[in-house]
Amino acid sequence: MRKLAAALLSLTLAGFLNAQQIGQNRPKDAQENYTLSVKVQLVVEAVVVKDKQGNPVHGLTANDFTVTEDNVAQTIKFFEHQDLAANAKPLPDSKRSDEDVRIYKRLARERIAPETTENQRYKNRRLLALYFDMSAMRAADQIRALQAAQKFIRTQMTSVDLVAIMRYQNGSVDILQDFTANRDRLLSILETLIVGEGQDSAQDADDASSSDTGSAFGQDDSEFNIFNTDRQLSALQTAAHMLGNLNEKKSLIYFAGGLRLNGVDNQAQLHATVDAAIKAGVSFWPIDARGLVAEAPLGDATQGSQGNAGIYTGAAANAVSFEFKASQDTMYSLAADTGGKALLDANDLDRGIVQAQDSISDYYIIGYYTTNPAKNGRFRRVKIALNNQATEAKLDYRQGYYADKEFSKFTAVDKERQLEDALMLEDPITELSIAMEIDHFQLNRAEYFVPIIVKIPGRELALAKRGGAEHTLIDFVGEIKDMVGGTTVSNVRDFVNIKLSDATAAELAHRPIEYDTGFTLLPGRYMIKFLARDDETGRIGTYQTTFVIPNLNKEDKRVPISSVVLSSQRIDMKDAIYDAAKAKERAKDNAVNPLVQDGKKLVPRVTRVFAQNRDIYVYLQAYKPSAGASAAASTPAASPASSVPLMAFVTLYSNGSEAFKTQPIAVSPNPATRLGVASLSFDVSAAALKPGRYDCQVTVLDPAGAKANFWRAPIVIAQ
Repeated sequence: MRKLAAALLSLTLAGFLNAQQIGQNRPKDAQENYTLSVKVQLVVEAVVVKDKQGNPVHGLTANDFTVTEDNVAQTIKFFEHQDLAANAKPLPDSKRSDEDVRIYKRLARERIAPETTENQRYKNRRLLALYFDMSAMRAADQIRALQAAQKFIRTQMTSVDLVAIMRYQNGSVDILQDFTANRDRLLSILETLIVGEGQDSAQDADDASSSDTGSAFGQDDSEFNIFNTDRQLSALQTAAHMLGNLNEKKSLIYFAGGLRLNGVDNQAQLHATVDAAIKAGVSFWPIDARGLVAEAPLGDATQGSQGNAGIYTGAAANAVSFEFKASQDTMYSLAADTGGKALLDANDLDRGIVQAQDSISDYYIIGYYTTNPAKNGRFRRVKIALNNQATEAKLDYRQGYYADKEFSKFTAVDKERQLEDALMLEDPITELSIAMEIDHFQLNRAEYFVPIIVKIPGRELALAKRGGAEHTLIDFVGEIKDMVGGTTVSNVRDFVNIKLSDATAAELAHRPIEYDTGFTLLPGRYMIKFLARDDETGRIGTYQTTFVIPNLNKEDKRVPISSVVLSSQRIDMKDAIYDAAKAKERAKDNAVNPLVQDGKKLVPRVTRVFAQNRDIYVYLQAYKPSAGASAAASTPAASPASSVPLMAFVTLYSNGSEAFKTQPIAVSPNPATRLGVASLSFDVSAAALKPGRYDCQVTVLDPAGAKANFWRAPIVIAQ
């Protein structure tokens, strides 16, 4: 016991880890102030004015223009002239080789940095975004695209050019480099891109031109191609949204190995992508990275031979030709509908970037606040003319835009887009208050189960009358990113339909809505971003924080323990008041969730406020593996030290003095588990305690190993 006492004296509460992450997106003591907000919509138009000879017209002012929207005159509030030709100077050729390029740290960003009034970094600058669709390019196409981008940056970039690098891969759009004029940084990013990334998801044809693989009949790729194309177009829409917060003209150079629509199945997403680009002032400049292609009638050596009757009737040869042309038609349509130009059937791919560069030389930016406040999503036609009729000039500008929509008029696509946009925002949205608790329990020597519970005050949710009953539908979306690599390691997309009886509907103002899910993670540092949306009003709440999953295998100074869960209720799994969309996945989580035992779930008390008439449940796990637990063979017999029970107890402190203490319990590690899991559970009666603030401390002792561990957190007992 002297060794144990010495170990206890050497430990301090300040140095202990393993406390779970708890927080909320709104301060507890925040005042419910009334806020008067006025919303106006700024419409920005980029107007190119040229004379009969095609030369830019200079010296115009806001008084020289007339702007109408749906034949209603608008007042110009913002006017600026962007003259790039006067300032553009060729940069000196880069003499540095690829080996001389300094390698900068590449970290994917989630948004383009907006321009501020103090720092107008984009004024008189040409904005070019290089967008690489890795899912639509084979390895050879990726090499050609990257070489073309490197050639442009080395030899054709001018002093007014700002270039950004974007990449679509694995279902996400990453900003590898924000707009910059640093050629070394841009070349470094291009050099670190790995050729071959994402090309496995490129589309395969499902017609007479498809190869005979000799496999048994099964589901073809047509259904998957529909969704792949939608994802590619949706990614372009996301990129347009990212660039939309800049008022200047933007050109997105889209490198791809073709993009083929699947009949009318992708038309809705194509229109949404084009509309988003037009509204954001982005023009698409697609470049076919396949270059000049001379195909054999039945395909080249990159694919297997056809094995159908079409090779004898000519149908296979026609299908090969049609497949190739169809993949270019979509790229041509994206360019034509947004004011760009597609580069097809050309090996000099950097010429497409130069065309986008030359298209932006001199233009005027006109901004006005529309007089039409209706948010109906309808198209609004814009007309801009010169007041001086003697000046014969040609005006090139956006002919109109689609107005914003109220949430009540959102389609299913609009609602998904709203969540995706909110997930990309750096600043949190606090229209709904969200409280969250993140715990962790060790599953094996490598993995940890991370249960997450989200609570939303019921008074902030709207009720909908459907079929004579009260319903509340809540959408959830979240992702977990590795803080080291910046990659998304797990995500969740779910919704719950809460069915409320008359009794529970009346109590909704006094009780929170709870949602729980779980993830399996490795030790490391992570960031979670979680969104909840009331599907009746469209209000969104965002919760974002970082958390750490410790590696308990390396814990040798203290008793390894999991998170400590404080709760006031155990509910039967059959008594859930809502239906989750992903019931099967949740059932899998519950199978490994240590908070679910004997068909009942322990619900964590996120706010740690307990009623005086309710018991407080305390649950945690301690781990005491035997000496041979790390061996790969079957579970060895427990050593004498591992068979000694662990001792634990709970203490409540008030103003530094002990107010309550449970009887110590002795729990032996489960010999059937290689981790030596000891489940520690306590029931604390709050009836004998006075209302007020307490510090709850859990103490775990290992007499055999002369180790200890403590966990401490504040709680509140209310009447």
